[in-house]
Amino acid sequence: MVAGAMAPLGEGSDDPVLPDLPRGPLHAARARASFPWKELALFWEGPDMLRFKKNIFSALENDPLFAHPPGSLSLEKYRELNFLRCKRVFEYDFLRVEDLLGNPLRVLALIQCLGMYDWSLATKFFLHTLTFGSAIYSSGSERHFKYLPKIFNMEIFGCFALTEVSHGSNTKAMRTTAHYDPTTEELIIHSPDFEAAKFWVGNLGKTATHAVVFAQLYTPGGQCHGLHPFVVQIRDPKTLLPMPGVMVGDIGRKLGQNGLDNGFAMFHKVRIPRQDLLNRSGDITPEGTYVTHVKDARQHFSESLGSLSSGRVAIAGMSVVNLKLAVSIALRFSATRRQFGPTDEEEVPVLEYPMQQWRLLPYLAAAYALDHFSKSLFLDLVELQQGLLGKDRSARQAELGREIHALASAGKPLASWTAQRGIQECREACGGHGYLAMNRLGDLRDDNDPNCTYEGDNNVLLQQTSNYLLGLLVRRDQDGARIESPLKTVDFLEAYPNLLGHGFEASSPEDCLDSSVPLAAYEWLVCYLLRESYQKLNQEKQSGSNDFEARNNCQVYCCRPLALAFLELTVVRRFHEHVHQPDVPPPLRAVLGRLSALYALWSLNQHTALLYRGGYFSGEQAGKTVENAILALCAQLKDDAVALVDVIAPPDSILNSPIGRADGELYKNLWSAVLQQSKVLERASWWSEFSANKPVLGSLKSKL
Repeated sequence: MVAGAMAPLGEGSDDPVLPDLPRGPLHAARARASFPWKELALFWEGPDMLRFKKNIFSALENDPLFAHPPGSLSLEKYRELNFLRCKRVFEYDFLRVEDLLGNPLRVLALIQCLGMYDWSLATKFFLHTLTFGSAIYSSGSERHFKYLPKIFNMEIFGCFALTEVSHGSNTKAMRTTAHYDPTTEELIIHSPDFEAAKFWVGNLGKTATHAVVFAQLYTPGGQCHGLHPFVVQIRDPKTLLPMPGVMVGDIGRKLGQNGLDNGFAMFHKVRIPRQDLLNRSGDITPEGTYVTHVKDARQHFSESLGSLSSGRVAIAGMSVVNLKLAVSIALRFSATRRQFGPTDEEEVPVLEYPMQQWRLLPYLAAAYALDHFSKSLFLDLVELQQGLLGKDRSARQAELGREIHALASAGKPLASWTAQRGIQECREACGGHGYLAMNRLGDLRDDNDPNCTYEGDNNVLLQQTSNYLLGLLVRRDQDGARIESPLKTVDFLEAYPNLLGHGFEASSPEDCLDSSVPLAAYEWLVCYLLRESYQKLNQEKQSGSNDFEARNNCQVYCCRPLALAFLELTVVRRFHEHVHQPDVPPPLRAVLGRLSALYALWSLNQHTALLYRGGYFSGEQAGKTVENAILALCAQLKDDAVALVDVIAPPDSILNSPIGRADGELYKNLWSAVLQQSKVLERASWWSEFSANKPVLGSLKSKL
């Protein structure tokens, strides 16, 4: 079966899509795997996607422009190199415009392949083509499509300017204005003061010639119609000098992603044509009358910021990539690093220790579970956007938009936080070698860090999800409406509150080795937290709190865990259904089932206190059963860990970590990389400070 499955991948040819991995110390670990890793790669990605990724990786590997420079670069040099690489990506034309609609997963794959190489490059490319480009495509109309070919031939370079110095999460409070002047049919873009300067905008610092700028739209007579997007020229494409009235600059060095130029801009009465208002949800007539098909301000606001959902889904996928890279490095290291043993003569690989398994293998399972979830949510989002472009105004379309908004608003926090904790665990699990910059775990941690903040602070975003869930309950109580949704993520709540009568029925760890057991526990947990949040909200209102205060007072122990538990349940359910579908090849069923159960139990175990408090667990045996099942699954997956990593790890030149290379020659690769660094064996240039100028002890001590 394996040979047959691999035939379409060029097996046996000079350039197979999945070449054999180099022999070395990891070979023995690979040989212990319970499944063929190439078959899992084929099932997980599909042959077309494997070929697409191989083409990207091969191009980067063979192009000297993408060679990793030894040592660190100056900020200016890194920015220049990143721009040249971005230009080169366009020259390769990996992603044709028709792929954007016909094969949307390729869009995600290209961003993720570039990100595996360097997130500064991926983000620069992504912000220009997708964030800027799709904002024009989805928020504008045919009169704006003239910009699209200019994006792809780099005649212009774009950015997405929403955040300001004094406002980030509270997008409605942005203070940049756009006043319409009917005498010239122009809009006047203006920053009232420096606090209203656009800030943190990727590509704006040194590169962008155009921006989608969000501003409060005013028509003659002074009426404000809320936040709208406008295309505004920032720089002259021929000289990269600012346009009249635009003050633009770079905000400086960041904690990570320093190849990306994040910038600020202030506008002093900058005039743009009326037609540069992106008018899908609202427009102005030449005379200055505001026209819109949108029924209320809330719908207009959500349509204007619709592109943020796609950004959040993309960031969830980016976070998963970082987690994949980190666990690839840490597990290959752990399978070859030997420390201690039953006798002084026999040291064992650190992956043999249950503690190391417990630290790392749940994050490997999380990488698989969240990878499947982020891809499936991306396809759901594509369905939503196709409906929007087809002017679908149905109730189902509106409900799909609300559901995806809720999933994206909790998906980004769950993925970015899981990656951030996972990368740190991987760093520590690799000991001192994990702290060496060349092994990349520090860069992954710093580059993943902003995923927790941009496109919405994680804790603020979770409120969107809990509000959605509470709204479903309110609608049922007030109107008797069924609790259901297009993607069926909330359909189980139709059994609320009866589900709360259920309890934990597993009596042994063996009963938990299928993800259906934690799935049932999660359904109970979400119902419990929904009831707690609903009751707390009503108590706050009855005690005199207004709606704003009441919602804030419910967040910490009710609404925040509700949103996270709901999203964890959704990830667990989608992964469970994916790995239990009939077309999973028989050799893969056991290992995928274990990954699914491990992720579900490990995630659920973080809510043990709530499960006891609400009465789902009773007696000490319930908690112990879950813990023992987690350890049993780790032990069962230990011998599959290296092969599971081989499925998700990029080629060595892209992974770029001496301790994470596929051959497992841990110490040879590390020693070689250390010796190849610049000036590693040279005497310090300041050696004479040691030899000639000795300190006089106490010479600077106060004589008073």
